Amino acid sequence: MILPILILGDKRLRTRSAPVKLTEVDANFRKLVDDMFETMYSAPGVGLAAVQVGVLKRFMVLDIAYRQNEDGKLKAREPHVIINPEIINSEGEIIWEEGCLSCPELVVPMKRKKKVTLKYWDLEGREQQLAGEDLLAVAFQHEIDHMDGKLIVDALSPLKRDLYVKQLKKEGKGFQGPIVR
Repeated sequence: MILPILILGDKRLRTRSAPVKLTEVDANFRKLVDDMFETMYSAPGVGLAAVQVGVLKRFMVLDIAYRQNEDGKLKAREPHVIINPEIINSEGEIIWEEGCLSCPELVVPMKRKKKVTLKYWDLEGREQQLAGEDLLAVAFQHEIDHMDGKLIVDALSPLKRDLYVKQLKKEGKGFQGPIVR
């Protein structure tokens, strides 16, 4: 089931998400994960934090390998479910042009760590580590920002942020303002 994605202005996007208790990883949790993947793929996006669908818990789904053939069928998938992520190592810097499903049609150059290693829990309750660089590292950091109540719009100047909000309101993109920081 495709879930509604919260848009800038929804106060839940500014709330720090609570850790997932491993006892919460049950059939309902797994169904939510499946729905989040379906939502992310249909958007389309490469990552989705639970808070973006109104669930204030620290987990995300990611798939940076997801691509479609010209006929619209999937070419590749490398899905990751990351529960209670913690960055345990990072290095280098990169500027990445980031978009966000909760900030429609906005692209912001963001300074990020080039390489990141996460410690997290998987759906089977096992502690894991995953290292990524470039897009994967950026996706880790972007989704963790969501879990901490941060959005890419925060990197804009006040003038550009105001212009973006006016554009959202004018286009009826679901902005529920005011921006909460």
